[in-house]
Order: sequence, then C-alpha cells, then structure tokens
Amino acid sequence: MQHIFKEGTSPNKPVLLLLHGTGGDENDLLPIADIIDSEASVLSVRGNVLENGMPRFFKRLAEGVFDEEDLIFRTNELNQFLDEAANQYQFDRHNIVAIGYSNGANIAASLLFHIQDTLKGAILHHPMVPRRGVQLPNLEGTNIFIAAGVNDPICPQQESIELKELLESAGANVQDHWENRGHQLTMSEIQTAKAWYEKIYL
Repeated sequence: MQHIFKEGTSPNKPVLLLLHGTGGDENDLLPIADIIDSEASVLSVRGNVLENGMPRFFKRLAEGVFDEEDLIFRTNELNQFLDEAANQYQFDRHNIVAIGYSNGANIAASLLFHIQDTLKGAILHHPMVPRRGVQLPNLEGTNIFIAAGVNDPICPQQESIELKELLESAGANVQDHWENRGHQLTMSEIQTAKAWYEKIYL
C-alpha cells in the first residue's frame, strides 16, 4: 500500500496510523498527527480503492451503503500491511493507535470489529458503524475516541452513538465528543482528541 513512514523521536510511544477520508491521500493527516503527538512515529497510508478517481479504503454501493465483501477484504489487506510495515520499519505491532477521518475512520473501526488486538487504540473522526450483526472481538483495554458532528449529513448522529455502544459492549473504553457542526474536521475536535490522547498515552 502506498504510504509514508516517519520515525519519531520517542520509540516507546504509539505509532500513529493515519487513514484519510474519501479523496484524500497519505499526506492529508500528517499535520494532525503532529498536533496529537509530534514525537511519535507515523505510518500514513493511502487507500487502494478509487471511486471516480478519489482514493478510498473500500468500495461502497451508495453513500452510506458499504460493500461489505470489499470492506472485509480491504480490512484484512490493511491488517496484513500493518504486519509487513512493523517488520520493515521495526516498530511494535501491538503499539499502533489509528487516527482516521470519515472513510479512514470507518476502515479503522472495521479493524476493531474484525481482528483481535490489531489496534491499541483509535481516534475516529466522523465514523459510521462498519458492519451490523457481527460478533466483535474482545476489546478490553482498547481506548477509543469518537468525534462527530450533530449536523453531519454524511454520518448521521445515530451512527456514532451506535458505534460507541457496540465498541463498549465489546469491552472498549470509549469517549465521544460532539461538535455543533457538519462533516468537516474541526480544530476543536482535534484539540479535544489531543487532550484525550495525552491523558491515556503520555
């Protein structure tokens, strides 16, 4: 997978896995990683799917309707890439915290839904429930931050509420943060995510 790896100055900190939104690329979230933790290593990945020329992490059938077969395939593909990247760049595979926005948040949530111990934690900006009716792995000890907009036309409020409930039912520690905004990624939600991250990981 096309990606950028930047080795941090503090090897014991989590590796920040950056997952962009639709139409983004591996450069999009680098400034956010710098705000969250400027000393951490960063692995920023570009999605392998194109929708009308726009990179994504998995296919969808319509807005808000995921291609579940492709979602599962791409989730496993990303998980395998993380195994390979940890080996190539010599970082702890069990010390990855994802930062995802929109489509990137959804593939991060899918990793949590499908694969045990693939992420130590996650910051999910404007996520949706990746799949319904599936048994989640044990997520005890997994810390997750969800940021969402009360007026988000792409990711309705109920999606983030339900996602939080599903993750908590699997044992995860989840903090949510609501902005009186739409689907845009705001500086105030990034700063709130930073405060959450520092409380847990610093």
